[in-house]
Amino acid sequence: MSNPSGAGPSGPDDGRSADLDAASSATLHPAAREVLLAALDRGYADPRRLHGRARDARLLLDNAREATADALGVRPDEVTFTSSGTDAVHRGLLGLVKGSRRGDVVVHSAVEHSAVLHAVAWGARGVSVGCDRLGRVDSDGLLGAIAPEVGVVALQTANHEVGTVQPVGELELPHGVPLFTDACASMGRLPLPDGWAAAAGSAHKWGGPAGVGVLLVRKGARWRSPFPGDDRVDERSSGFENVPAALAAAAALQAVVAERDEVNARHHDLVDVVRRRVAAEVPDVEVVGDPVARLPHLVTFSCLYVDGEALVHELDRHGFGIASGSACTSSTLAPSHVLEAMGVLTHGNVRLSLQRDATRAQVDAFCDVLPGVVRDIRARVGL
Repeated sequence: MSNPSGAGPSGPDDGRSADLDAASSATLHPAAREVLLAALDRGYADPRRLHGRARDARLLLDNAREATADALGVRPDEVTFTSSGTDAVHRGLLGLVKGSRRGDVVVHSAVEHSAVLHAVAWGARGVSVGCDRLGRVDSDGLLGAIAPEVGVVALQTANHEVGTVQPVGELELPHGVPLFTDACASMGRLPLPDGWAAAAGSAHKWGGPAGVGVLLVRKGARWRSPFPGDDRVDERSSGFENVPAALAAAAALQAVVAERDEVNARHHDLVDVVRRRVAAEVPDVEVVGDPVARLPHLVTFSCLYVDGEALVHELDRHGFGIASGSACTSSTLAPSHVLEAMGVLTHGNVRLSLQRDATRAQVDAFCDVLPGVVRDIRARVGL
């Protein structure tokens, strides 16, 4: 991927600065950029029309669906492109609620993304199940909460904020109770688990364009659209798909899946460096999330007596883009409901997530800067 400055897409090669917020916006994968530019000329028409340009767009959309299905190990007719990962979450979860013959209660973990919590609050009744200090859901408690009126169980594949992988494939739900999994944080980076009836993903997290979500609905799942109908071929979507972006998202997904063993191993080692150095070099810090069963590229830690907003600004001033606050409400820097549910420190927290081409130099530079930044912030408030 070309860069006029000669620097890598995540920062200068010497590691003195870096974009460490891939969980919010991974840099566009080179495969996505190439396909997007090529598809803009052919994929602009409405794929539901009958003229030649529309047929071209329909062919590209079908190719995107087939490539996505191949990368994820699902059927092409189980794939729908939506306007975002949030949209995919809402449609997937609420569609299962609408199709349920049991009831409108959703049993979910306390550490679900706000997209799940908002969907439940809008169109269902929720029962929240707690987790341990690593962020792993209480599986027995979740299964024990399945009463006759429970229509759906919702459990994320991996946590957006602390990276802990959840036991989705280990759950044995009663017959007739479908499982919805929010796979936005993990899709492409980890294989999809077994056992779900509907799943959601978000292209910008794996290096595809922003504004593309992926909704997966298993063949035979009882799913009904929870929103007003649209005269489209695919009842799970509404409106006019962004065909070039969908094709670029599929190309990035295929590339990420093809290279993930190498990238995941490298990221896992780099995150281990962060976990080790932060715990050893920053006083009064808590590194959270499962140290082993986790997303390979993400780590969160909390610093006592430090304001998260100040930490974001100071690290940005040193050239490091990071996230703070809840992974789903960081624009407000509200205390994290995920960290609260885990029973760990909720303020002064930083979520670091590595871009595809992250280097040891970038990670070491971040760890070199962090102790001084934390010390200076504490000094300002007399600590």
